[in-house]
Amino acid sequence: MIQINQLSKSFGNHMLFEGVNLNFSSGERVGFVGRNGSGKSTLFKIILNKLTSDTGNVIIPKGYSIGYLEQHIEFSKETVLEECSSVLTGDDQYSFYLAESILMGLGFQVEDFTKDPQSFSGGYQVRINLAKALLGRPDMLLLDEPTNYLDIVSIRWLKLFLKNFDGEALIITHDRDFMDSVVTHVMGITRRKIKKIKGKTSKFYEQLSMEDEVYQQTKENFDRRKKELQLFADRFKAKASKASQAQSKLKEIARMGELDDLSQESDIGFSFHYKDCPGKVILNAENLSFSYDGNPESYLFEGLNIDIKKQDRVGIIGKNGKGKSTLLNVLAGELKAVTGTVQTHPSLKKGHFGQTNINRLHLNNTIIDEITESNPALGNSGIRNICGAMLFSGDKAEKTIDVLSGGERSRVLLGKILAHPTNLLILDEPTNHLDMESIEILIEEIKAYKGALIIVTHSEELLRSVINKLVVFRNNKAECFNGNYLDFLEKIGWDDEVEQVAEKKQKGITQKLSRKDYKKLRQEIIQERSKSCNPLKKKTEELEKIIMEREEKMELLNKQLVEASQAGEGSVISELSQKIGKIQIGLVDVYEELEVSSTKLDRLSKDFDSKLSGLENSI
Repeated sequence: MIQINQLSKSFGNHMLFEGVNLNFSSGERVGFVGRNGSGKSTLFKIILNKLTSDTGNVIIPKGYSIGYLEQHIEFSKETVLEECSSVLTGDDQYSFYLAESILMGLGFQVEDFTKDPQSFSGGYQVRINLAKALLGRPDMLLLDEPTNYLDIVSIRWLKLFLKNFDGEALIITHDRDFMDSVVTHVMGITRRKIKKIKGKTSKFYEQLSMEDEVYQQTKENFDRRKKELQLFADRFKAKASKASQAQSKLKEIARMGELDDLSQESDIGFSFHYKDCPGKVILNAENLSFSYDGNPESYLFEGLNIDIKKQDRVGIIGKNGKGKSTLLNVLAGELKAVTGTVQTHPSLKKGHFGQTNINRLHLNNTIIDEITESNPALGNSGIRNICGAMLFSGDKAEKTIDVLSGGERSRVLLGKILAHPTNLLILDEPTNHLDMESIEILIEEIKAYKGALIIVTHSEELLRSVINKLVVFRNNKAECFNGNYLDFLEKIGWDDEVEQVAEKKQKGITQKLSRKDYKKLRQEIIQERSKSCNPLKKKTEELEKIIMEREEKMELLNKQLVEASQAGEGSVISELSQKIGKIQIGLVDVYEELEVSSTKLDRLSKDFDSKLSGLENSI
């Protein structure tokens, strides 16, 4: 159990939190909520001893291990499997199937296992780091935005993994649906303190709201009392008969101190600028096929037909790297299809938020310049309003693009879309750089938007809330599904082999297997048992042999010691006693090593016997 005592941290004059007392009990999975910049990642760094607190300390039990999703990329092995397996220790040292299972759960294919980890994109390299964090079997996991680079299938797998994780976990994520599905507790930074409650995010925010109401009422009563005391003191301090009472009131005011105002954090504001379109269908795509080299054998999608009506909400879903963003760019006119056509209504006005579109912002422009470029007719007041809605109020709106973070640039791009009159929104992962509160506002504004929407997202909450039609990338093709996301889950679902394998690994094999699958799995378990147990068996046998040889030698030396004692040979007795003592000390170490080795071997043998027994029951 980790304990945090009187912890405080500030940067300059900005206090993030102070006097924090907190502990994480056995088996707790805690979601950490709060606005971007509130101090969540800072607390992670303090726990990991990567940052020093101003006051207080973090007490971590001896031998307690912490696994962290490292954003810094540094690989030392030649293949993905070797890199991930490098963190396996102890009983799991040769359990490569664990690494394979987690890698497949996170979206890697079998053929990826032998590739150089440096050859993957940044997103997949972070996934390798996530696999290493999960494989290390730590006592506690610290996960900072683990879903940012995952697709829906991998997120669903990670949910299952974390729900079955038997250690502690502290998770920062902007995905409320993901958080609520895995956590036992929620905590957040409020009024420079960290509050933790048992339950989901809704319970946390409800309790926070009630406490704010009580605090506000207390402050009003407090301020009213201070005002009354001050009025009395001001009125009677000049009168001799009341002067002592007036002085007493002033002392009481001084003792009362101050109660801070409730801090009001700005919410990002979405209000899309809609332009009416008279047509019933605003976009129609027929026989769409695409590959980057034009070769039919490498098509990402083929023969796709879809029409977008003026109020449709279309979600494009599937694993990463299968072509979702490419299809979005083809529909947006950014890429030209190899076959087929995309026809649009003459009145179509689209707003496109793409993963690479932020690169089109002009680095020397100010935020005001970029928003103005989208719609000069809005005037200075309208432009300033949109800057403020994107949390760039006052002087912040005059910052140049080159000094902004990736998340801030994404907000500028959203602002440009807000400024531009549209009747079709084309959005590629718009939630990636938004916090939980901003995502909720985005969902509500999309619901209120009068135009059509095409969106790529891994947020199941967003999909459930707004989508009425889907394009699904699965089984190496893209196909339309006329229905919402819940209909899709009910009628088709994510029948991914990775999810099935993960569930078997976590919960044991309960499904009926074919004779062929049974033989294959049994052989895999037997091979894995040999890899894991044989080195321990060999070591145990060697230790037993050493013990036998040393005990035989001791027996011989003891006989010689008896003879020397009977003969009264003092120097021989001393020499023999020293030799026997050294052997006895060495034997203690060997016996301890044998006990550790034997215990590991017994535990592993029982585990594999259990797996084989479970397999027998599955046919």
